[in-house]
Amino acid sequence: MTEAKKTKDNSLLVATSRDSHGKGSARSLRREGKIPAILYGKGQQPISIALYLKEVTMAYTAGRFRSKLISIKIDDKTTVKALPKDLQFNPVTDVIEHVDFIKVEAGTQLRVMVPVKFSGQEKAMGLKRGGVLNIVRHEIEFFCAPDSIPTHLDINIQALDIGSSVHIKDVDLPKGVTPAIKRNFTIATIAGRRKDEEEAKPAEGAAPAAAAAPAAAKGAAAPAAAAAKAPAAKK
Repeated sequence: MTEAKKTKDNSLLVATSRDSHGKGSARSLRREGKIPAILYGKGQQPISIALYLKEVTMAYTAGRFRSKLISIKIDDKTTVKALPKDLQFNPVTDVIEHVDFIKVEAGTQLRVMVPVKFSGQEKAMGLKRGGVLNIVRHEIEFFCAPDSIPTHLDINIQALDIGSSVHIKDVDLPKGVTPAIKRNFTIATIAGRRKDEEEAKPAEGAAPAAAAAPAAAKGAAAPAAAAAKAPAAKK
């Protein structure tokens, strides 16, 4: 019913090393169609690099940029794998101006957010019976190896009826991928009332109307009885 889709390949960004820093250097890079970036590594000195803005923008707009392993080729010599950690945008134009990366070493355990996608809505039993898909989590955080990052979780709700739920233990995860939250949390539910229950429910106002009918008859009989007991008028 559910499974996690794995990443097929890595994105590649071409970079050049840089020694200068500051606003003047950043403006100079932008005139060349580049932006500054920093590559951080555990126990290593940060590496200052420059990236082509067009390539970074394309990788970002493709989606999942912060949970996607990126290959960075520096000076046409060294290629390292890294995970985007932070981005800075121009407050007016919304253009990317700076990126921080975390270098990924062999054996590193990553903590990434993976989006959830749902399928089978057009044939879903619960939705056809009047239910509503209630999405509890649009993204789920996982621990995994760099080569095991899922692109997304595919949740098929076709067989779910009203009142049914999908939990994390229902998902077939790739080897080495574990949820950051240990409990069996809910991902989505089908909420609502079944149509057959709606049909069995008495029409609104029916009971009060039925109760009012005897009361009305009783009220009408009272004046009649009083009239019968009254003495006849003398002629």
